[in-house]
Amino acid sequence: MQKQGVQRQWVQKQGRCISRAWLRWIMPLLMLGAPLTATLPGRAAERIYVSYSVFSRSLSVRELATFAREGTLSPELAVYARYLKPQQLAQLREGLQQKVDFPAIALSQFLYSPSGEVFLSRGSRLVQTPVGQGSFYALRAALILAASDPEGLTAISILRHYPNPGMVVNLQEVVGVVNDVNRVFRETDAITEAILAVSQGQSLPEAEANQLRQREQPGPLKWQKTTLDLEDRSAKRLQYTGKTRSFPIDLYLPEASQTPQPVVVISHGLNSDRQSYAYLAEHLASYGYGVIVPEHPGSNKKRLQSLFEGFGQDVSEPVEFLDRPLDIQFLLNAVQQLVNADPQLQDRLDLQNVGIIGQSYGGYTALAVAGAALNFGQMRQDCAQNLDTTLNISLVLQCQALRLPDAPYELADPRIKAAIAINPFTSSIFGAKNLAQIQVPTLIVTGSADVVAPAAAEQIQPFGALTTPQKYLALIQNSTHFSTIAPSRGEVASIADFQGVEGPSPDLARNYLKALSLTFLQRYLRNQLADQALLSPAGAATLSRAPLPLSIVTTLPAKVPPAPEVAP
Repeated sequence: MQKQGVQRQWVQKQGRCISRAWLRWIMPLLMLGAPLTATLPGRAAERIYVSYSVFSRSLSVRELATFAREGTLSPELAVYARYLKPQQLAQLREGLQQKVDFPAIALSQFLYSPSGEVFLSRGSRLVQTPVGQGSFYALRAALILAASDPEGLTAISILRHYPNPGMVVNLQEVVGVVNDVNRVFRETDAITEAILAVSQGQSLPEAEANQLRQREQPGPLKWQKTTLDLEDRSAKRLQYTGKTRSFPIDLYLPEASQTPQPVVVISHGLNSDRQSYAYLAEHLASYGYGVIVPEHPGSNKKRLQSLFEGFGQDVSEPVEFLDRPLDIQFLLNAVQQLVNADPQLQDRLDLQNVGIIGQSYGGYTALAVAGAALNFGQMRQDCAQNLDTTLNISLVLQCQALRLPDAPYELADPRIKAAIAINPFTSSIFGAKNLAQIQVPTLIVTGSADVVAPAAAEQIQPFGALTTPQKYLALIQNSTHFSTIAPSRGEVASIADFQGVEGPSPDLARNYLKALSLTFLQRYLRNQLADQALLSPAGAATLSRAPLPLSIVTTLPAKVPPAPEVAP
């Protein structure tokens, strides 16, 4: 009876969030990349052994498969089902059937990479062989073979291909993970509610409200797009990375005006490309900004595709943390030389008055060139203590930077006068101490449903560490890490192309970004003081629409905890 009480208490407390955790955490982990095929003896898990302290029970995999397929409960499963509400039972069946379409070769290549092995190591603590040995390799084989299954990669196909008759689920570890997931969501929900409450009851005068809403629409100016191929052989690049770097840029040049126009650089994220924010580049160019969009070859879609095809070793190399900011510095130099050499371009662009916009890895890039230096002390502390247990996917990428020589890299560029970072990862790569080095106006855009770079840890608390007096936090409730990324225009798909990962109403999220970016840049690159009033809780309330409530704050509400203490 006592054992049944333990089980009932856990199920009742955690069952309501299993589906949420599966769909919003475990599934994105699998889709972030995935792993190669191996030929193992034709064995499969016949029973799942659930272990919690001295408590142990087992379930038939065959009966679970029947339940997933037909909804029929065997007498054995019916004993456990009585602890679940009908809705929870339906969620369990849905979770067992949830399918991820991912090529086995691609999944294999990821799981054999250093980043993939970090995720496998965490998973093998939850799911183990009966003897506890070889769990890491058994889980990798099961995932790869399940991806090759005609049924696709599902929980049932993973069980069917697990290369051992018994699979032990360490319920104590699972409870810990679920509790951690719930804690993260509770913290995020509480912070989100506190920030959104700031905008409640706020409003702009009708004329200003109409002006702000209009900025979601294209501007009046025409523009031309030119693609240039750059090759950086500079001494700084060679000193920092030991190699040259070739990459293309798209230059969006608005029609001529009487004075040189500010320039905006847009940096894409990991497994993305320069098409991801073409819509934003076109939007800003239609309002007279010169826009430069580089392709970062060490972390774009082709890089991940190369990994999946067996030509790469990881999703990106540590040197990319240097290459990306160096790309920005070099392209500004290259375009300045182009402007100086071409009479038709002279007096068209003001390359001393530059704004930077970046998403995810591009958000890191934007903050690095805006003034935040790499924080090796913070990374050593966080990666030693948290990497094996973290739910923060972005920390795995941040910890790669520890493979760089610990040196004072000069990545900031004085030409950057304003920065917009969308879903950036910041907590360890910069830490609170080095985020405080940024002195230019900064807008951080975050989404409450971001499971890749969680809002609380990577954007909201780090925002509180900024010391620049011109700082803004825009929170889009229910938006994900991929909500503002446009669908791919190329042949190579990206993670953002997976159905559902962009969250609800991505078009609305992109419209928010167009209006917010334009207003922020008008204020800080064109010094239009009237736009200050639009960058406010009242401005956010004016734009805000369901199902993505929007809020803007310049300081964090008192209920939001401060950023954690930093390492020396």
